[in-house]
Amino acid sequence: MDSLTQIVLGAAVGEATLGKKVGNKAMLWGAIAGTIPDLDVMIGRFTDTVTELEVHRGFSHSILFALLFAPVFGWLIQQLYPKAGTTWKDWAKLMFWGLFTHPLLDLFTTWGTQLFYPLPDRLALKTIFVIDPLYTLPFLTCLLFALRLRKNDPKRAFYGRLGLILSSSYLLITMFVKAYANTIFTQALDAQQITYSRFDTRPTPLNILLWTSNIETEEAFLIGYYSFLDDSKDIRFKVVPKKHYLITSLMTQQEIRRLLSITEGYYTVEQKGENQFLVNDLRFGELAGWEPESSFVFTYVVDTKDNQVVQITQKRNTFDDAPKLMRTLWKRILGNR
Repeated sequence: MDSLTQIVLGAAVGEATLGKKVGNKAMLWGAIAGTIPDLDVMIGRFTDTVTELEVHRGFSHSILFALLFAPVFGWLIQQLYPKAGTTWKDWAKLMFWGLFTHPLLDLFTTWGTQLFYPLPDRLALKTIFVIDPLYTLPFLTCLLFALRLRKNDPKRAFYGRLGLILSSSYLLITMFVKAYANTIFTQALDAQQITYSRFDTRPTPLNILLWTSNIETEEAFLIGYYSFLDDSKDIRFKVVPKKHYLITSLMTQQEIRRLLSITEGYYTVEQKGENQFLVNDLRFGELAGWEPESSFVFTYVVDTKDNQVVQITQKRNTFDDAPKLMRTLWKRILGNR
């Protein structure tokens, strides 16, 4: 999830863990704990593109990381507040839950987390977009109400618990909504007699009303959109040819195998010139796939020479027309009438 949401979650967990003893200090250190796992992006900037992708949401987003570093952070914080009436174990407990709930929340997003590192599997439920105001804003409001009250005020604990209950309930709702969206896409595929090997679904930005799906067939991926406000359940699927054959000769090279492993097989290939290829990661969809023309959110440029990979870089998208993008998104959420 986005940084603000993780700060709010960490602060709320800190308050629930140690708020009665140390007041706002618990929120502060909970917020810091909720931020620490995403510092892996700083490490990734000193590596190549593929390694950066592998590092993010890896070790720092695991149970192992929380178990190893919570005691260390707890001891350091205790040195700052020797007279606070706490022990290093109190702070270690706060830091553990702050560090651990971060990847638990990320688990619901599309990118996924390597929660059981060093096992290579990334877990992703794909029920919520990385920024969702309906999750964050009520949670933040409850936290702000708690923040202005004294640590022993019963209302402070009430607001803290309310924020956690509301946010957790929303996550539970997203799981039921996704299950229903899966049903709609399955029915549409069956009605159109489309043969497919697998598909996945995820919400579009900032909401859980408009959903998109990648459907894998033998030669192509089908991409479809469905809003719960649509006037029918008939879904039109856009065909995107895989063209995996374009990089068959590169498959023996480690850089390509690592990149394709990250996409979990949900990728298409385009050729740009004699020595350049584009690998589109379909897991994150298109910037505005509900429009006639749209680019993919994550595309990787593979430069080659003499049939050898020279460099892999991420294509940077521009958001110069973000207001228009938001207007078209809102219009599509409201239905395809």
